[in-house]
Amino acid sequence: MISINDETIGSMVARNYKAASVFQKFGIDFCCKGGRTLEEACKEKQVDAETVKNEVDAVLSKKDNESIDFKSWPLDLLADYIEKKHHRYVTEKAPELTAYLHKINKVHGEKHPELNEIYNLFVASVQELSSHMKKEENILFPFIRKMVETKSKGRVLNPPQFGTVKNPIEVMMQEHVNEGERFERISKLTNSYTAPEDGCTTYKVAFALLKEFEADLHAHIHLENNILFPKAIILEKNFNACSIPVASSL
Repeated sequence: MISINDETIGSMVARNYKAASVFQKFGIDFCCKGGRTLEEACKEKQVDAETVKNEVDAVLSKKDNESIDFKSWPLDLLADYIEKKHHRYVTEKAPELTAYLHKINKVHGEKHPELNEIYNLFVASVQELSSHMKKEENILFPFIRKMVETKSKGRVLNPPQFGTVKNPIEVMMQEHVNEGERFERISKLTNSYTAPEDGCTTYKVAFALLKEFEADLHAHIHLENNILFPKAIILEKNFNACSIPVASSL
């Protein structure tokens, strides 16, 4: 049973990602703002905390063999998964979705002026995510993999040029907040990704893809904010707390 006042919503989703569907239903941000308690999040959204709690409890208590326990994964494997699934998704889907949004803005923009802002917000998001993912792939994730390898070989961890893993993580988390706010705005402008009655097929497809893109982004940020990053910080602390001797050569 979850606690309204003690456990954060991020940790609930970390235990079972299917709880995310409940939070999405009530418009509760579990990724960028995953550090809040259920009571705090529900108060902000003006929804009944007990109702949400009961639905989350039902999800968490349900046995599901298909649920992936990401918390049990080694950090290097989780970093690989995030790159190959979520980073690749952004890279592959962004050009297609950008083209759709450009098209419907051109065709329907006069009658639906909000499409221009939606297009500009998405283009900005893609640009920021591209830079964000490169920083993870070239700086943060390699250091996380290095920590895992160093620990497995019983060696001493040399401090990184950026001082501590907390530094790039703080930057990544702030950028996550920025994207969360950007997509919250997109969701409002699209009426929760609902195409208008006069929307053509392309209009409907574009909004459906936007909704899917946001869902993937939420899963992506959740894995980092609530699992990968906290465990990476703990792993680094373990190195700092005790002197791990260099393994002798055989």
